[in-house]
Amino acid sequence: MGRTALITGASSGIGQATARAFAGAGIHLILCGRRKERLEALKAELEGKVNVHLLTFDVSDYDAVGQAIQSISDPIDILVNNAGNAHGLSSIQDGDIRDWNAMIQSNVIGLLNVSKFVMPGMVERKDGHIVNLSSVAGKHVYENGAVYCATKHSVEAISEGMRKDLTPHNIRVTNIAPGAVETEFSLVRFKGDADRASKVYEGFEPLKPEDIADAILYCVNAPAHVTVADMTLYARAQSAPTTIYKK
Repeated sequence: MGRTALITGASSGIGQATARAFAGAGIHLILCGRRKERLEALKAELEGKVNVHLLTFDVSDYDAVGQAIQSISDPIDILVNNAGNAHGLSSIQDGDIRDWNAMIQSNVIGLLNVSKFVMPGMVERKDGHIVNLSSVAGKHVYENGAVYCATKHSVEAISEGMRKDLTPHNIRVTNIAPGAVETEFSLVRFKGDADRASKVYEGFEPLKPEDIADAILYCVNAPAHVTVADMTLYARAQSAPTTIYKK
């Protein structure tokens, strides 16, 4: 029957690109997100290649996550914890606690919620692969991004802890840390300010969602005895989270 992957945040950006890459490789899909219309459009595009099942929920809602995932009868071989966002860009003293809570709930609690309901099946079968989407912000803190960076540092720590706890159960854990990727990320961070968001990617060639999807596919297709534990991807013009050489 082939492998089945559950991807959170599949309605756009890296999640959507990963769904396409997986479908091209014959990996069946469980696509999760909050924007049902986008998920349905993606399903219509891909379901001729693989089986596609849709789940609509907010990853921060533990009960909704459990109800949705427990409705799936097929084993989940691959989990891609992609859902997450940045909200605001300001100094810690001027930060909005609503933005902080939103980032913590989606980037950290959401990842844990989904993993909590997927890991038991993997442990029982003694097989599985979890891919967590961190960020270069999880490796280097930058000004005006303390809480976002803290959430991505948490993902890095959770990935390492998962690997230590799950390796005895033959489960692989991969942490992916992208640099500047042109997605809806900046549009969300700047609360819909399209002009400000577009300027983030001006003057250089940023990473594309497909670049990250290719990296994820490489990791899950590595030989069975290989774990790609951690992968960092920068645009060629970028050497650190806030160091980008623009023309």
